[in-house]
Amino acid sequence: MVKLIAIYRKPENIEDFDKHYAEVHAPLAAKMPGLLRLEVSRIYGTPMGESDLHLMAEMYFDDKQALVQALSSPEGKAAGKDLMGFAGKIVSMHFAEVN
Repeated sequence: MVKLIAIYRKPENIEDFDKHYAEVHAPLAAKMPGLLRLEVSRIYGTPMGESDLHLMAEMYFDDKQALVQALSSPEGKAAGKDLMGFAGKIVSMHFAEVN
């Protein structure tokens, strides 16, 4: 199993970001073919106090091929376009293998 991880730094306007994420972006991402699970976590701090991060989304797929196909699909491209439009400057994306 593999996952695509999106890590978001704190946006300038948290309320607007959260609204767009919940109402537009997450529903787009959830339509990607082969997506097994979408897990969203809100970052509330670190062991040392405050964090500069806001949210982490983990999207699980059976394997690397399923992930690549999902990102290449019309649904994946729509989610990517939306992501760059509302969070391009504050998001980092990562691929990971699940043990």
